[in-house]
Amino acid sequence: MEQSAKIERETARLSLGVVIRISLVFNVLCGIVYPLVCTGAAQALFPGYANGSLIENAEGEVVGSELIGQTFEDPGHFHGRVSSIDYKAEASGSNNYAPSNPDMLKRTGASIEAWKKANPDVPVSELPIDLITYSGTGLDPHITPESAKVQVPRIGKQTGLSADELNKLIEANTEGRDLGLFGEPRVNVMKLNLALDGLLGK
Repeated sequence: MEQSAKIERETARLSLGVVIRISLVFNVLCGIVYPLVCTGAAQALFPGYANGSLIENAEGEVVGSELIGQTFEDPGHFHGRVSSIDYKAEASGSNNYAPSNPDMLKRTGASIEAWKKANPDVPVSELPIDLITYSGTGLDPHITPESAKVQVPRIGKQTGLSADELNKLIEANTEGRDLGLFGEPRVNVMKLNLALDGLLGK
């Protein structure tokens, strides 16, 4: 009986030692080695993506990220989507309102009135829906090419550029479907505005 108890104690001690050693090994592998390997591979193969897809202006200053939109209020720049969170990346998400929700109708109505005031040459019937609706995250940096083109009359007046010049600028900054299959053609508003500034010599 005493010998059996001694064997059980020794077995428990050895098992505890094995558990501790395995835990240490996996902590090192999963907590240190794996993250370092992944980070190193990302920096070597995709440094732009790994560092946040940052966008620089002509002077080499970081002005934003390809992944996060910004609010542009200058009438001489292209405007992006309405953001439910003012593009604050620390708290993404939008209210999941039904089409009949009073708050959504009020906000959408205000957006339409702001559009009419800023773009008197473009009737509301030609206003693309994405310019007055929230994206799912509130951070979407893209608009459709059509949403950029309807802003051409306003920007042409503000900048003196012709509609042909602005439409060519939009086409040059339109991204196609991923792998030719996924998603829709889109325009990154910040990139488009930087290209516009470059065209104007700003």
